[in-house]
Amino acid sequence: MQYARAFARRLPKLRALHGPQSDGCRELSRIAFLFPGQGAQTVGMGRRLAESIPGARRLYDRAGEILGYDLAKLCFEGPAEELDSTVHSQPALFVTSLAALESLREESPDVVLSCEAAAGLSLGEYTALVFAGAMEFEDGLRLVQQRGAAMQEAADATPSGMVSILGLERVEVEALCEKVRGGEILEIANLLCPGNIVISGTIAACERAAEQAQSFGAMKAVPLAVAGAFHTQIMQPAHRRCAEAIGAVSMEPPKIPVVSNVDARPHDNPEDVRQLLIQQVVHPVLWEESMRYLLEDGFDQFYEVGPGRVLRGLLRRVERKISCQCVAT
Repeated sequence: MQYARAFARRLPKLRALHGPQSDGCRELSRIAFLFPGQGAQTVGMGRRLAESIPGARRLYDRAGEILGYDLAKLCFEGPAEELDSTVHSQPALFVTSLAALESLREESPDVVLSCEAAAGLSLGEYTALVFAGAMEFEDGLRLVQQRGAAMQEAADATPSGMVSILGLERVEVEALCEKVRGGEILEIANLLCPGNIVISGTIAACERAAEQAQSFGAMKAVPLAVAGAFHTQIMQPAHRRCAEAIGAVSMEPPKIPVVSNVDARPHDNPEDVRQLLIQQVVHPVLWEESMRYLLEDGFDQFYEVGPGRVLRGLLRRVERKISCQCVAT
């Protein structure tokens, strides 16, 4: 895929023609794309795109050749339990998000060419890096396939889960985990937005946390329908497998900044990007901090590119008045 290369060729011309303006005129919006992670998948996603946009159809066809199964049929028709499995949902979301990008390129090409940064939630970081030209579509898809399989195997080896804790600050969630951990693994996995922190751990530890969360002042605790304790030490076997796979893939410097889940900062050096992707498997996702980084850097127009509206909702919890449009799939 040549998204970033086309962007790199035309960006200087666009800036020369359109902005930023001075002499009292309002500067043009700074655009960033957000790509969703696991959990955003739904049966039927991408069907409209594949039927109406040749570029989207080609993505699904190529994905089927690489993966060895009919990804398009799984996305369009299900069954849901198969699509929701980690091994399938990650490639499905990766391809469908890039199909949504094809839709945006047809309908609003200048928006894509004017995009100056990207971020993706967990799995979505791989989509963002492909968009930014750090790796090719085929390599990204193979990595996502291996990542999903490795994470599923690690989850199968240690029954575990995730719980969303609503209404508490980080220090309070850490205190909850410390209180109910009981010698098992229970860690913060996702810092999504103010008052929405996801913890991961063994099944028993997650159950204890859900039972006692309100006694710590939480509004509620919501067990998540996921295969296991992602972004914790339970994923160490997947961490090792992903390190091997990521180490074998060619990477280029991203053409636009891609904010890392691990430290909420963009990185130019491909080796840094590679190491952060490896760490991401066992490291908390710093999504709120990532959004604050982009906001503080002057980004004021966001697009959620891919299934769902979760990222838009999280961004609005960070900055209520910010503009975020969703690209339908």
